[in-house]
Amino acid sequence: MSDAPDLHALLNTDVPHSARLWNYLLGGKDNFAADREAAEYALSLMPELVQSARANREFLGRAVRFLAGEAGIRQFLDIGTGLPTAGNTHEIAQAAAPDSRIVYVDNDPMVLVHARALLTSTPEGATDYIDADLRDTAKILSDAEKTLDFQQPIAVILSGILNFVVDDAAADAIVARLIAAVPPGSYVVISHPTEEVNGPAVRESMRQWNESGAAPITARTRDGIAAFCDGLEILPPGVVTCTAWRPDPEHPGITETVSEFAVVARKP
Repeated sequence: MSDAPDLHALLNTDVPHSARLWNYLLGGKDNFAADREAAEYALSLMPELVQSARANREFLGRAVRFLAGEAGIRQFLDIGTGLPTAGNTHEIAQAAAPDSRIVYVDNDPMVLVHARALLTSTPEGATDYIDADLRDTAKILSDAEKTLDFQQPIAVILSGILNFVVDDAAADAIVARLIAAVPPGSYVVISHPTEEVNGPAVRESMRQWNESGAAPITARTRDGIAAFCDGLEILPPGVVTCTAWRPDPEHPGITETVSEFAVVARKP
C-alpha cells in the first residue's frame, strides 16, 4: 500500500462521521470534537447507544466465527468496515481458518489512513482494502477479484452500512447486485438500525444526525431488512435484535435487546 495520504487534506472534521462516532462509542481515539458532540447528544437521547455499538460488534464476531467455522467459508467481502478495532473480520476469520481471504471496503479517509492495520494477514491467507463507496458496486466487485475467487463462496458483510442508503429501492438494488455476483453457497451478513426497539429515541437521534450535515441515515423495519434477503435462505433465528443472533452461552457479552437488527442468509 502507498504512503498514507495527508489526513487533514481529506477530512472535514467539523461534520460528524459515522465511522468516527462509532469509534468513540467503542472507546477508540480516532475521532474529533464534532463526532464526540454528536455522540454525546445521541447518548443523551438514547443511552443504549453504547450497548448497541458493542452488541453489533459482538454479533459480527459470532457471525464470522460461524462462517469461517461451521459454514466453511474462506472468503469475506466486508463493506463499510469502519475504523480498525479489536476483533476485526480478518482476525476472527483467520483465527478459525488461517487460509481465509478478506477484502475490506470503506470510503472514510481516516479508515484509509489506518488501512495498514487491516492488511495484516496470516501467511496462508490474504487481506486487501478498497477505497470505494457502497454504491459503486462495479468498482468494489472488480477490485475484489484481485484477492477473492468469485467462483468460490464468499461472505458479503454489510454491517451498519445499508442505513446510509436511505432510498429503499436503491438499497435493494445494491444488495441484489452484490448477491448476483457471488456463487451459490455464499452468505450475506446484515446489521441495521431499527425503530422497532426504542422507537422515539431512535427517531430523534436520527433526526439530529441528519440535520448535522453528516451523511443521512435511515432506520428500517424487520420486514424491510428481511427484504434484502429475498431469494436467500435466512438462517435461524431470522431477523432479530443482534444480541439474540446465536448468543454464545460461554461468552454472553451484551444480552439486552438493542435497536440493531441482524440477519445472516445463504445463497442457495
